[in-house]
Amino acid sequence: MTAPRPEVALIVSRHSGRPHPARRVSAACRVALRDEYSVGLTLAADAALAQRVSLSAEGPLAGPGESLQITLGEGPCVQAMRQHLPLLVDDIDVLDETSQWPVFARRAREHGIRAVYALPVQGGSASVQQAGLVLTLYRDRSGPLSRTDLEAARHHAAAVDLLLLSAPAPSAQIPGYAWLLPAHAVIHQAVGVIAYRHSVPMGEALARLRSHALALDSPLPSLAHAVVHEDLDLPEPPGPHRP
Repeated sequence: MTAPRPEVALIVSRHSGRPHPARRVSAACRVALRDEYSVGLTLAADAALAQRVSLSAEGPLAGPGESLQITLGEGPCVQAMRQHLPLLVDDIDVLDETSQWPVFARRAREHGIRAVYALPVQGGSASVQQAGLVLTLYRDRSGPLSRTDLEAARHHAAAVDLLLLSAPAPSAQIPGYAWLLPAHAVIHQAVGVIAYRHSVPMGEALARLRSHALALDSPLPSLAHAVVHEDLDLPEPPGPHRP
């Protein structure tokens, strides 16, 4: 394994062995960027973010930004994971930049998000093969991300990757940090319930759950909890959404 860059090693040394390292590093990243950005960290097993962990959301824009992406199943984090490349969107009002996630762009504007930069961890570690770790910066004004800020964000993302890889897994047979993913998350339970009740494929059940969450303006986990634990039925998908 290649030795980490000195900047990354320094961040790791500051937070190693302390509780909630991902949150601590996210907060440190925000400070390093002069509090000009909100910082979100997402760990996902697939690019659709159906099975994921929100490791942290620091700053006023990160919570809405991260929640919208899991509810909608689209957004800059999803695109960056699929392409395995950074996605730097200086202005979400530019339609060419947001063509793969138009609904997220519209909803993000309502929360004051004007620019977004999604940085998937790239380093060839085993964890990247098992799950996707993405650090996303959200900003309330448009404009480019400076090279200095980009490098600082990348260093913090790489530090989180190393800290998670060094965390003790409950089983030696579980590679990387895949053990952090919720194998029986309520979203997956709800998808299974919907698929069983209505004899539809799992993909269609997930699409139905997301469609209702969007129509009801409800976070996906909250609606999934109601399906599983409150016997909420979603027999018919709402009408098609128009961005």
